[in-house]
Amino acid sequence: MMASSSNSERRASDSSSSISQRPLQIIHLLGIFLRIWSIYSLYHYLSSSKVSAVLFLYCSLVPASIIFLALQKPWRGKSMSNSQVMPSIINGGIVAFYYILWAKGLQTCGPLIAVLAEYSGASLGVLSAVMYGWRSQLWRKVAGLLAMLASFYFLSQGWATRTYSPFYTIGPTPLVQTTETFGVREMIFPLAAGILSALRRVIARRLSLKGSYDSITSAAFPTWAYLSTVIFGIVLIFYVDNLAEERLHLVFSSPRHLIGAGGCVILMEVTYKMDFSLVGFLICSIVLALGIFEATSLERIRKSPLAIDLSEMALHYQQQGSPLPT
Repeated sequence: MMASSSNSERRASDSSSSISQRPLQIIHLLGIFLRIWSIYSLYHYLSSSKVSAVLFLYCSLVPASIIFLALQKPWRGKSMSNSQVMPSIINGGIVAFYYILWAKGLQTCGPLIAVLAEYSGASLGVLSAVMYGWRSQLWRKVAGLLAMLASFYFLSQGWATRTYSPFYTIGPTPLVQTTETFGVREMIFPLAAGILSALRRVIARRLSLKGSYDSITSAAFPTWAYLSTVIFGIVLIFYVDNLAEERLHLVFSSPRHLIGAGGCVILMEVTYKMDFSLVGFLICSIVLALGIFEATSLERIRKSPLAIDLSEMALHYQQQGSPLPT
């Protein structure tokens, strides 16, 4: 009777916690959707103009930086210690290089690849296994890495497009191939950007640099593309991702995050009438999600400061009071 009562109370507590988190989950999903919408708007504008993606993105960072300064008010906080100066400079360089590679990847490979390639940062989980000698977890992580590489290879061969997807033959009529695949070489830009994105999150958490959380498709003028990139693509998603990590225990490089982003990508691909294969996209996404799950798996006893930023389980350990080494 005592055990049954305890289990009932635990289930009631879990149910109450899940209900209380639903507004946060809705906010997080909405933030992902708005961010991905801004990416498609930006790509639509860049495709119809001769503007450089790198130049456009850096022009967007200027007002975004002003908004961050107004919201964060860093001059009111504690002064930065000497040990944080150099890592902060390095982190700033990583952020700048990330935006350059991401912009090149968006213009070369398109928004679908740019979004999915950001999850390549989960490959750092393999590095953590090598650095900390997790032999029992190493092969599992390597298998996850191979699955991720396979998914990105399929994407580079056009599996997510109607033109080149080997699964589009199930449709009523064949599609004439009028476009060319971009290949593996062009995938280097978005994949490298994804890895740098994960690395900057690691450094930001180590330095406690995260902030607090207290028809448009046919428009020729870049007003919407510019404003959505600044507000949704840079500022809002920063706070939304922090909210998801701290309140929902949902890190960026996770299958759950990929599921939400994948649903938004499908909606945007259909809305913008992109060259899109649903079956091919789902297969690539499932393989990628499995790879992320295996690559970021952790042992329950051993914990790594690098892996803390790459899995939900490690984030849970961190919030239980496990301090990061300095």
